[in-house]
Amino acid sequence: MSKIPQKAKYVIIGAGIHGLSTAWNLGEKLKAKGQTIKENDIVVLDKTGIAAGASGIACGVVRNNYFQPAMRELMAHSVEMWEHDADEFNYHSVGFMQINTESMRKDMNSVYEQQQKIGYNSEFIEGEEKCFNYMKNMFSDWQAKGITSILHEKQGGYSPNKIAINACGKKALNQGANIISGVEVTGFKKGSNSKAVTGVETNLGTVECEQVIVAVGPWVYKFWEMLELPKKISIKYNGETKDNQNMWKYWFLQEGVMNVGDGFLKTDDGKMPPLIHVDSDEPLYSDRDKSLITDKMWGIYYKPDVCEKLGIQGGAAPFKVNDKVEDVKVDPYGLASKDYQTTDDFAHMWSSALAHCQKRFEGKSNQYKQGPSGGLGCFTPDSFPVFDKFCENVYIIADSNHGYKMMGVGKLVADEILGNESELLKPFRFNRYEKGDLHPTSNSPFPWS
Repeated sequence: MSKIPQKAKYVIIGAGIHGLSTAWNLGEKLKAKGQTIKENDIVVLDKTGIAAGASGIACGVVRNNYFQPAMRELMAHSVEMWEHDADEFNYHSVGFMQINTESMRKDMNSVYEQQQKIGYNSEFIEGEEKCFNYMKNMFSDWQAKGITSILHEKQGGYSPNKIAINACGKKALNQGANIISGVEVTGFKKGSNSKAVTGVETNLGTVECEQVIVAVGPWVYKFWEMLELPKKISIKYNGETKDNQNMWKYWFLQEGVMNVGDGFLKTDDGKMPPLIHVDSDEPLYSDRDKSLITDKMWGIYYKPDVCEKLGIQGGAAPFKVNDKVEDVKVDPYGLASKDYQTTDDFAHMWSSALAHCQKRFEGKSNQYKQGPSGGLGCFTPDSFPVFDKFCENVYIIADSNHGYKMMGVGKLVADEILGNESELLKPFRFNRYEKGDLHPTSNSPFPWS
């Protein structure tokens, strides 16, 4: 059975990408200040273990395709960290392609221009014929019509999630963190005359502490509740305040695998391809029986399955779970309960969309396999992260399902815990809702874009 310390200086809850990255960088920064890290100065608690939650089933994509300036700058910082330790993270820096219909062209041109201003390496292709030829030069079987712009990020890529998360764990251990598995946090102890948390209550006892960092992915709602933070908030939209708005909402993330064998998606020159993301308003027809699936805008993404090596892994736009957030069930591994499992509708749509894009996928819909990814994502009101301090000494990392790719957040959070405010994290404060400082939204069908 796991043994927990009676006291710790910093308690980090969650052994996923953010918790472990924070522990690693916090230890590194404290050492740089000349401090000796004692055994229980930095304690990471996890109900199950490293990479057992949402980080461990993430699709492993690293990209900077954001319409929002603050997200773009934050992701540029994270991509640098992925690139710096690429070998340890088994990170494939192969790029990312956002392939768009005409309604997205203006938004993507804006993203491209802003990427150039911050020195992020990308290329923008415009015009239907140029776009078609650009893709044909990479994949001779490319056949998607109606594409009028492509944002090709030369940086970004993908990584096997569990390898990367375990590498973060190793770095955290090397910097003196104590990672303890099998510990369920059940509440928080507060001082009698203060809002500050003085201890973390668990199924194995209470850990007295000075600082808490909550990095629990889709479980953030439960910890928000434990800390007695508001379930309903006021949000200012375009100068008008709307009261009684839900702080949290759940979307079901639709993802799966095409079991076509490793190496199926290589480029014509035999290289690992970039991740492909297509948003289209072309009619989508079934690859099974040629019936119309949708004549509305749709979107998919796909890449080689570098985790299980079954073939192709990817997904489509999520759907909103309409239950009350407190009734949504999430199992111990971050996967949705059986009430929300991916349906055949997604498998049909995704496999047909793959065939719409590339001829090699025609007739392969029967190779679909539900992979160990997807599940429930817990989103904020505007679907963008909240990074902020609550209850005087509790730092909450609420990634709003942008998590895995944001390797750099832990480094910035460590800075803030040590008293150095991060300009990159300032746009993600909780008070933006009340102030009306919301992030702009694009025309993408994906809520996180």
